[in-house]
Amino acid sequence: MIHNRAKLEKLEAKSVAPYGMKSQDSKGRAHPDHEPDYRTSFQRDRDRILHTTAFRRLEYKTQVFINYEGDYFRTRLTHTLEVAQIGRTLARALGANEDLVEAICLAHDLGHPPFGHSGEVALQRLMKEHGGFDHNKQSYRIVTKLEERYNGFPGLNLTWEVREGIVKHETEYDVSDAREYNPDLRGQLEAQLANVADELAYTAHDLDDGLRSGMISPPMLDGIEIWEILRAGINWKDPYLKDLDRHRLIRHLIGLLVDDVVAATSEKINAANLKTPEDIQKLDYNVASYSTVMHRRNRELKDFLYNKLYRHHRVVRMQVKAERTISEIYQALIEEPSMLDPYFQSLIEKRGLERTVCDFIAGMTDRYATSMHNKLFDPLTLP
Repeated sequence: MIHNRAKLEKLEAKSVAPYGMKSQDSKGRAHPDHEPDYRTSFQRDRDRILHTTAFRRLEYKTQVFINYEGDYFRTRLTHTLEVAQIGRTLARALGANEDLVEAICLAHDLGHPPFGHSGEVALQRLMKEHGGFDHNKQSYRIVTKLEERYNGFPGLNLTWEVREGIVKHETEYDVSDAREYNPDLRGQLEAQLANVADELAYTAHDLDDGLRSGMISPPMLDGIEIWEILRAGINWKDPYLKDLDRHRLIRHLIGLLVDDVVAATSEKINAANLKTPEDIQKLDYNVASYSTVMHRRNRELKDFLYNKLYRHHRVVRMQVKAERTISEIYQALIEEPSMLDPYFQSLIEKRGLERTVCDFIAGMTDRYATSMHNKLFDPLTLP
């Protein structure tokens, strides 16, 4: 039996709920483009994102711990893959379109600069008078303009729905700017699930990395409600946290959060009697969310992570070094653009000097940025 695109779309129409987005109902692409024989349009978008240079670079971009601090800590790439996995689980349970959720998840951090949040803070400050910088907008620019892979159009020529999901990506740390994508409407259910999956993934996995690194010790978490629930859930009472027990705790945490999102979101969908994707977008609230109780518990854990992990002196030292590295590279290239790669020099007239330098830096991996800094400022490093 061959499952061609028409067959796949029929199967999708049966498995996706009425309020979920079907690929056959897509608003299409910005440029004329043939559709493949054995993939839906959303599956093709997912594959195009996976094959980008920007996606591969995520392997060497910081999540919390810089790449050379250890082989087992999350990178921006492993975080992205974990978000996609959680996103697909949520979509499958709720009858949303798994492929659309996965595509949005895989693209949500493409525009992140090196050194994680520190790199973004630095570029935001440096670009304040030149159009600003935001990794959400940079992700959108990558898939619509910066990736050069096809004749006849810039970017990846993704479907409207994937582009809208990228534009409307929102978390506690990310604010969307959807002026060109029905700004009065919320993201479709699939975009909302990608947002929840992102927050769920980084909360659980930053806790995991914090415990692994030793910056967080189990006694520091005593009294935090969700931690006490986790301990009781796996009956963990040992004085020392073994790797296997840490895995069990984090796995239990993800399970609790996923279960809660599915139950709370389903309850909201049923209560509002939603029948179409547009019904969800027209609401004045997001349906994809935690319950009130779990939101409070999760908030307590996130506040703890902010104070004890993200503001840990070792992390802050790295943040300061990262911002200095980015800032010094930027200033040096602004003052002497001829040090730029010839390809980027050719873009200055079209994009402007500041935006060209910003794009160049935003695309760097951690180690490339470190190497570039050495080439620019260390007299013993060959240019």
